Amino acid sequence: MRRLFLQTLSRLTCIAAVGLVAPQVALAQSTTGADKPPLRILVGFPPGGSADTLARLIGDALRDDFSPVTVENRAGAAGRIALNAVKSARPDGQTILVTPSGPMVLFPHVYKKLDYDPVKDFTPVSLIGHFQFGVVAGPSSKARTVAEMVAQAKAEPGKGSYGTPGAGTLPHFMGVLMEQTTGISLNHVPFQGGGPANNALLGGHIDYKFDVVSETAELHRAGRVRVLGVTGRERDPQLPDVPTLRESGVDLVATAWFAVYAPPALPAPVLQRLERAVAGAVARPEFRARLVQLGIAPVGSTSAELATSQARDLARWERPIKATGVQLD
Repeated sequence: MRRLFLQTLSRLTCIAAVGLVAPQVALAQSTTGADKPPLRILVGFPPGGSADTLARLIGDALRDDFSPVTVENRAGAAGRIALNAVKSARPDGQTILVTPSGPMVLFPHVYKKLDYDPVKDFTPVSLIGHFQFGVVAGPSSKARTVAEMVAQAKAEPGKGSYGTPGAGTLPHFMGVLMEQTTGISLNHVPFQGGGPANNALLGGHIDYKFDVVSETAELHRAGRVRVLGVTGRERDPQLPDVPTLRESGVDLVATAWFAVYAPPALPAPVLQRLERAVAGAVARPEFRARLVQLGIAPVGSTSAELATSQARDLARWERPIKATGVQLD
């Protein structure tokens, strides 16, 4: 009888335990299966460029946290159309911007009238990584080195031309710095993105292009264009055969970064979720390897670290930009 009593008590205990655990399991399953919030990623340049490629990589990496994830190209005005769309979006964490640093640190010094405040009108989320630029010669140019490019430009002032993803963009400013540093004069031809600039270069409509190295690395390796030099302190891992501008006799070093921003007044819990998601994506080995392939040195910062980098570069670029005299409407 004692054994039967203990067996019965044991069964009742198990049944009670199952009864207590079952609701918890159901709750966990319900939480795990809950719908993920949607995410809209805006990029201010057309498909095919480095900003677009990066936005889509980030979109793929964030699908564990958001669904659906869509990438929208709001090309035009050197990226400002996308910036204004994010500026006026709801601060619910469902709209973010992937942008190079130019609109956040250069445009305030370049444009006479800017319809946004890079500090007040956006919430910094995470700095993705740093990158450098390439000086690229197309089929219409005979230059094989930076020295030859400078010599030809000095021999025929104002005859050569260079294209960029848009007026007032970082590559445009790289071209201005190149002209001022070397004493040459080239005609600037702005395009709506790196892809159209590439097409013009390949078609012989422009002689040179200043742009992110990843835009023309494959074309360089295929022999269709020639990257004459890069603007970083060290050679770009994508093109280890290409010297830096300093190695080529031009005392010019300039790098930039890509980052994620959200609308202003983002609630702290929402910002923390976005910050963790983006920084977590950049921390993944496969994602970092892909960034390196694109010529981007991975970072994956906090919101506060991005804000600090932005403030530092905003102050750093003011004097050299004003010294160039470049002013755009």
